[in-house]
Amino acid sequence: MIYNAINITQISSGSLAEGLDLPGSDIDIMYVQNKIAVVRNVRNTKYVKTKVQDYKHPMQHAILVMETDKDHSGFTRLRLIAAGDEETINVTPECFANTTQGLYLSVNGFLNGIKEKTPHLHYISHGPCLSMTGEIDDNLFCLRSKYLPYNAIPWTMRYRRQWPSNIVIGKIKKYGCLLVPIGPKNVSDSDILWRLSFSMAEKQLVHSFNFTQLLCYGLLKLTLKRIVNTNLDIKDLLCSYFMKTALFWVSEEVDIDTFQIPNLFRCFVLCLNKLISWVKNCYCPNYFIPDHNMFLEKITPENNKMLLHVLISIQSDGIDRLMRNLFPPYNGHYLLLNSKSESSFITLDFLFYRICGYSNETNIALCYKVMTLTESLIKTESSSFIIDVCKHEYARFSQLTGQLLPSPIIINKMYNIHKYYHKNLQDGIKADAVSGWLLYASFYYVTGQYNVTLKLTNYVLSRCSPDMLLLVFSYSEERINSYRQNVHSTLTLFERMNVAAVGCVFYSKHSSLILGELQLEVNKIGIDIPPIVMSHCLRFLCYHHLGNNFNRQQALCDLNSTVKEYWAKGYTRSSDLLTILGVCMQLSGDKKLAFECFQNALQCDVMICPSAKIRLSNLFDV
Repeated sequence: MIYNAINITQISSGSLAEGLDLPGSDIDIMYVQNKIAVVRNVRNTKYVKTKVQDYKHPMQHAILVMETDKDHSGFTRLRLIAAGDEETINVTPECFANTTQGLYLSVNGFLNGIKEKTPHLHYISHGPCLSMTGEIDDNLFCLRSKYLPYNAIPWTMRYRRQWPSNIVIGKIKKYGCLLVPIGPKNVSDSDILWRLSFSMAEKQLVHSFNFTQLLCYGLLKLTLKRIVNTNLDIKDLLCSYFMKTALFWVSEEVDIDTFQIPNLFRCFVLCLNKLISWVKNCYCPNYFIPDHNMFLEKITPENNKMLLHVLISIQSDGIDRLMRNLFPPYNGHYLLLNSKSESSFITLDFLFYRICGYSNETNIALCYKVMTLTESLIKTESSSFIIDVCKHEYARFSQLTGQLLPSPIIINKMYNIHKYYHKNLQDGIKADAVSGWLLYASFYYVTGQYNVTLKLTNYVLSRCSPDMLLLVFSYSEERINSYRQNVHSTLTLFERMNVAAVGCVFYSKHSSLILGELQLEVNKIGIDIPPIVMSHCLRFLCYHHLGNNFNRQQALCDLNSTVKEYWAKGYTRSSDLLTILGVCMQLSGDKKLAFECFQNALQCDVMICPSAKIRLSNLFDV
């Protein structure tokens, strides 16, 4: 809700979004391109233009019409009927394939268009997703249609027992579907075929599960991970999506009262039997479009025998054998054990740390809109945990808003700009233990108050002890244990973050608080800098301006060793850190080491700093 209040739509999908935090659960985020409208029929719009170049007065939105493929029922073609402003929709004429029937949005053209708009991210294609070199997280960019495709409409009307309810069906009809940039394999025109995705509908369905349905879903996923996929001969033939689909069909076909705790294993077996019948026939019907066989070219008569043997053995072994395989070591009271309250709140904290992200919004009005929304949620939410999440987001957007104000060095007697800076920076201090203080230090640096800046960096460095948790997306058991020792359950999430977590300091694009020496680094995008690196950088620059050469050299040595340590560990933003180190080396007069830093920054595998090349080319200019 908070992130979607600005001009981007993020959709969470996968196990975490559905409510299951199981071992190996992914953080799946889909990014919907809002500037492209997809309709079901030309009658849904009055625009009928067919050529990009013919549309002389570009619209903000492009309009495409779905043309369902008869031979590939889970896919559709997207024909252009009205062109939009290519600057706002990330598609150009080169993104379309020209056929005798018209212009169709190309899957590869769409993905290449995003790559061209974000060259600094060094995206590589991974199926329908884009991922940065060396990174495991995928970014899925997709389109949305507010209409269900014609071949999914029968789903809304077919006979079922009690599940799903008419309310849930209504919500799914109202939302429509998503379109994912990937076509079927081994098809000549797959580049203009888009996969129909019902991720949002599936999330609605899982959220409507009762507790037993949810437990059954968890058992099915664990069975796949810990039994089926441990057999190398059949590994990856099945996926968790097939398990979920089986549960959907069984839930629809039986009386919903079947799904009660005493019947858990029976419900599990019903789903297993469904899978067995599908594997026998090499046909898995999509829940929304049964004509779409999701086993096509995946499970065949040539490879289904061993899979059948494993599934049937699970069915015949009984519940005790299943539990031993899923939860070793197992005893009869395993499912009755409750987690300690201590580990429960730790688990919840780390779930939030895994999914929280940062916005790079550059419109101050939208930032204030988000802050107003979070204030409203804080007043209306009943969950103390969600209230603290909202407080954290309010603090983060306060940090962002403070950087979008006019430069603090501009003095205007009619407008006390410093008052607004202090308000936002004080609110931003509460995001974590240190990032807000570093922005405050930047404010004093930009306004020439170097001694105050040094005092604040001393404070930040005193807080950045090795046992503090750095807010990133993956954590070792050692980090989790350190966090556990620093916090306790009587503290709120908001308090725990301020006691035990340190965040990177984020400077937005054209930030008014970025150090003058690093203006070039925020000309195109924002930059995230670990707090220790930023502290040593600020200390070097302060001593540089104060003429304190001894302390300046010590700060440079500290900066150098810290950056090299991050680089050695494979930190994602190492290119940025090496560029910052190069800037400081250049200011110190050591152009040779500055040259090495800029060269190394350009040779990083992930997220090359956009300014590194410019810094390198300007290094020896007189």
